[in-house]
Amino acid sequence: MLPFLLLAILVAAQLAMAGASLWSAGLAARAGSRAALVGGRAEGAARAALPPALRRGAGVAAKGGAVAVQVPLPHLLPGLPAVGIGAKTRLGPGG
Repeated sequence: MLPFLLLAILVAAQLAMAGASLWSAGLAARAGSRAALVGGRAEGAARAALPPALRRGAGVAAKGGAVAVQVPLPHLLPGLPAVGIGAKTRLGPGG
């Protein structure tokens, strides 16, 4: 019973890390989109908004006011494939 409980805890923690990565990617995309809206550097703002652990493998693309951020999923469980989690945001005038 204990091995299954430990596996369930590890899976729940991995899902929590995926959610935190998705949240961070969304915040970074929004920060980049705000910077693009006011004439700043979208890529730099998006990268700066990411936590240091996610910056290394992050991909940021800005095109026409839309900013897309993709970050690698941190692994807790060995043997998981490399997965990227991403978010895309576009802000217009007023918001």
